[in-house]
Amino acid sequence: MKKKESKLYAFTKPLVDLYVKIFHKPEYIGLENIPSEGKIILAGTHTHSQDSFLLMSVTKRPVHFMAKKELWEFPKGLLFAHMGLIKVDRDRKSPASLIEAKEYLDDGKVVLIFPEGTLEPEHGKLLPFRIGAVKLAYDTNTKIVPFAIKGHYYNKDLSIRFGKPMKISSDLDKEIERLKNTIEDLRK
Repeated sequence: MKKKESKLYAFTKPLVDLYVKIFHKPEYIGLENIPSEGKIILAGTHTHSQDSFLLMSVTKRPVHFMAKKELWEFPKGLLFAHMGLIKVDRDRKSPASLIEAKEYLDDGKVVLIFPEGTLEPEHGKLLPFRIGAVKLAYDTNTKIVPFAIKGHYYNKDLSIRFGKPMKISSDLDKEIERLKNTIEDLRK
C-alpha cells in the first residue's frame, strides 16, 4: 500500500532547514552516502532533542522517524501525528511500528532509527544498541547509512558524519556490533 507523504512535513521542512542553518550551522560530512532515491535506513547517535531537526535538513527527501509513543500525547501529539513519524512503544515489542516502517521502505522511502532507543547520557558513551535497525534492514533487504552527530548545538562546532551504506547479513548479533563500531568510528 502506497504511503502518503505528510503535507505538514512538506510545509515545515523549509522552516526547519532555515532554523538549522541560522542557529546551528552544522557541517555535513558524507552526504553523498545518502541515496537520492530508493529505500534506505538512517541509523545513528541521538545526542540532543533537536537531532530530528538536524536530520530533516540533511536530505530533500522526507525522513520517517521511528519515535517514542510519548510524542503523541496532547498537545505535542497534534503535530507529531501528522508528520509521517512512526510511533514506537519502547516498553514492549511494537509489531505495528515495524509494519509501518516496512511499508515506508516498500515505497522506497527513508526511515530513521536511533539504535540506542533514547538520548545518550551526557558523557557521550554509546548505550547498548537495540536490534530494530538491523532486523528491519535485514527483513526488508535495505541498506543502513550509519551516522554520528558530534559537537554541541549552540557552540558552532556541530557536525554530522554519514558512513557508506551497509548491507546487513543474517547474523543480527554480529551486525548490531558492526553497526555500533561503525558509528563509534564516525564519532572520532
